[in-house]
Amino acid sequence: MKFGVRKPSLKKSFKARTTGKVKRRVKSAINPVYGKKGTGWARHPRKAAYNKVYKKTSFSIFGLIKKLFK
Repeated sequence: MKFGVRKPSLKKSFKARTTGKVKRRVKSAINPVYGKKGTGWARHPRKAAYNKVYKKTSFSIFGLIKKLFK
């Protein structure tokens, strides 16, 4: 488990920003459960628990910078 600062990935960051609204709308039109909050606990409870702990115990450098300049 990671504690502290997350290592930034430019490749993943770029991919997340360029995945279009159209692609997400198509997926949600086909699958009514797509993108809904809490579905991870039903499908993959172990992974959902890991992700919840990871998000609470680690932080991003960019998040710190954003908080400093607000």
